[in-house]
Amino acid sequence: MVTLKQLAEQLNVSVSTVSKALHDSDEISPDTIERVKALAKFLNYKPNKLAVSLKNSKTNTIGVIIPNILNHFFAKALFAIEQEATKHGYNIITCVSNETREKEINSLQLLSNGSVDGFIMSIAEETQIANSIDHINDIINQNVPIVLFDRVSDKISTDKVIIDDFDAAYQATKYLISEGRKHIVLISNIDELSVGKLRTNGYLEALSNTNDYKSEALVVTIKRQASIEDHIDKLFAEHKSIDGIIAIDNTSGVVALQKALKLNYNVPENLSIIGFSDENVLQFTDPKLSTISQHTLDIGKTSVELLINRLINKTSTAPITKVIKTNLQLRGTTK
Repeated sequence: MVTLKQLAEQLNVSVSTVSKALHDSDEISPDTIERVKALAKFLNYKPNKLAVSLKNSKTNTIGVIIPNILNHFFAKALFAIEQEATKHGYNIITCVSNETREKEINSLQLLSNGSVDGFIMSIAEETQIANSIDHINDIINQNVPIVLFDRVSDKISTDKVIIDDFDAAYQATKYLISEGRKHIVLISNIDELSVGKLRTNGYLEALSNTNDYKSEALVVTIKRQASIEDHIDKLFAEHKSIDGIIAIDNTSGVVALQKALKLNYNVPENLSIIGFSDENVLQFTDPKLSTISQHTLDIGKTSVELLINRLINKTSTAPITKVIKTNLQLRGTTK
């Protein structure tokens, strides 16, 4: 059976363009409509009546696509999404992209045939690095609502739920400066993601805005498959004067703390550490790690609220971006 996707590939247009052309949409030029219909007739394309029927009915089901189920942030967000969806009488179907664009595309195509009423998703790493988001916009153009959370793109016009990543890192850096720290380093294994870039920029801006901070900014970037431990060992070996660390992913802060203690640093007397890790790591650190709390449960809950509002009201109003406030939770690794 010939599909819309196959028609789109042969014509080198999007799936949404083919769909709209077959329905004589005013958004599509007459020439394109003619080309689409001619190819559809030649290939004997027939609409999938079951899919059309499903798409036109309400399933009370939300598709959720997350990049990594082993990441505690996404696991906790998924928990909150399921809890809030249940309160509103919705079920969820969850897919994991495993940070690949191909699996993300397959998940969207699998569920957009009428299985779900809308999507909540966080963009895969490969998608963000390639800056290739046509597959997401194609779904939105088919009038299927999508809410993005955490990892988002300015090129996608849809509702979003984020934290102020820039300000979170900015405030954490300013706090370490207020402690009198003179050599603050930032550690990141998410430097190619939108959230990583924003957090890094917040750190750099905080240092730049402090007149009496004289040291050069130092950003340690750790690639996805590289060893966090090896990079942090090298950091301590080559930069003996470090007295402040901000780790902007959810594991580097814990590793940095353990390495520092093994090297006999007095924490927090002569070294302060702030991480982005959630409470799942706190039981494993002594002293307890100071962290930036992302309020993950609120992110999941708000994402569901935004999507259901779109589904119920079916409004065409401008996209909404909800910013969830972060908190700096001071514990044993800061003064």
